[in-house]
Amino acid sequence: MNISSIWRKLRSQQAFCLAALLSVCLVFIGCSPAQSADGNPVDPKLKEQVLQIIRENPQAILESVQAYQKQQQDTLKAARQSFFEQMKSSPKSVIGDSPSMGSASQQIVLLEFSDFQCPFCAQAHDTVKQFMAKYQDKVTLAYKHFPLTSIHPQALPAAKAAWAAQQQGKFWEYYNALFDGQKQLGEEFYGSIAQKLNLKLDKFNADRNSPAAEAAIQKDLQLAQSLGIEGTPFFIMNGKTFSGAIKLAEMESILASISK
Repeated sequence: MNISSIWRKLRSQQAFCLAALLSVCLVFIGCSPAQSADGNPVDPKLKEQVLQIIRENPQAILESVQAYQKQQQDTLKAARQSFFEQMKSSPKSVIGDSPSMGSASQQIVLLEFSDFQCPFCAQAHDTVKQFMAKYQDKVTLAYKHFPLTSIHPQALPAAKAAWAAQQQGKFWEYYNALFDGQKQLGEEFYGSIAQKLNLKLDKFNADRNSPAAEAAIQKDLQLAQSLGIEGTPFFIMNGKTFSGAIKLAEMESILASISK
C-alpha cells in the first residue's frame, strides 16, 4: 500500500470519528427544541456549557480521533500477534481447507493472499514459483483468496473457478494457468483451462457457481480483513509479513531469518 493510500485511510478514519463526535454533540445540544436521550428538554445553560467547552478545547476532537486510531492499531496488532502464534503452534488450523503444497512438516508456512486479476500478484507469482521450486522440501505454501472486487471485475469469478478446480485436485495447475494467462480472464478462458486439465466440466461449473465456493472465498476475505490486509499480494511466512511484487532474493532473505 502506497503513501497516498495510507493518507486516504487516515483521513477517512478522522472523518468518521469527527462525524461520530459531532453527531453525539448534536444529539446532546440539539436543535430547538432540544431533548436529552430520555426525551426531556435539555437545559439551555447546559447546552451553552458544552459549546463553550468545545470552543475552548479545539484539540479535543483531534485527540479523540488519534485515540481511536491508536485503539484500532492496538487491536490489529493483537489480532496479528495471536494469528502469528497460531501459525507456529497449529499450522494445520491456519491452512484449514486452503490448497497447499510443499513440505508436509508445515514447520515453515508461507501464506499467499492474492487476486488473480492483480498485475502485481502475477509478478509475485513468478517469484513464488521459483521460491517453491527451490524450497518445497522446507516450506509449505498455502493460498488464501483475496479478490479485490471493487477494482478487478474478474477477480471473484477467477477465484471461484480456481476453487472449483481444487475440488478435483487441480488447484495449483489452474492457479498457474490463471496467472500465466491473466490478460485472458473471462468465462471462455475458465472453461478452456478446465478442458485442458481434463476436469469434469459439469462438476466444475456446478462447483464454481455453488454457495460453497462463495463461502470458502468469503472465509479467506474475512481472515484478511481481521489481519488488516488491504492490498495484494500479501504474504505471511511464520509471522514475517511482506507484500508486493517481491523478488526471489528478498524471499530467500526472509526465509533465512526464520530458519536461524
